[in-house]
Amino acid sequence: MHSPDRLVILDRDGVINRDSDEYIKSLAEWIPYPSAIQAIARLSQAGWTVAVATNQSGIARGYYTEATLAEMHARLCHLVAEAGGNIAHIAWCPHGPDDRCHCRKPHPGLLAQIRDALHLGELSGSWMVGDSLRDLQAGDAMGCRRVLVRSGKGERTLEKHAELEAPESDTLVFDDLAGFVSWLLGDEKRGNKA
Repeated sequence: MHSPDRLVILDRDGVINRDSDEYIKSLAEWIPYPSAIQAIARLSQAGWTVAVATNQSGIARGYYTEATLAEMHARLCHLVAEAGGNIAHIAWCPHGPDDRCHCRKPHPGLLAQIRDALHLGELSGSWMVGDSLRDLQAGDAMGCRRVLVRSGKGERTLEKHAELEAPESDTLVFDDLAGFVSWLLGDEKRGNKA
């Protein structure tokens, strides 16, 4: 049974794997951060549910196919399983920015898909981890707690939105996914509710 306060939702490009302004167009270009794969496994082993919400407008732009995306996600799930972890659900949006869909972040449609797939009534109290403001905005719409990582486009996001690092900000900032997971699980061990 999944619980919203034991759910971590991850953006993909820049959080789990290297990002590229030229898009990740093939399995060969999909290069995971080894520390991120280990971090997902650590979460699973500690009883957390992990899901992924990823915009993939490269499909709408004709850069790659849904079959290629499926190969990337199969590889991701295989690597995580090899490390002793599990990804409960991957939700992805194939649309471009002008398609007016409800799934493309910053809209919350992908998170709603995750909520429904995992049979959760709500996502309030879940964590949304991303490297861009739109990841955090999608999480906000569903009541998620916000985490920004500096990997991927995270440094660029912080340059544009310095308020995310302000002391009064409700956004937690970490160097990468591994840093967040170490904090989250360490906090848990100390008996503090994250």
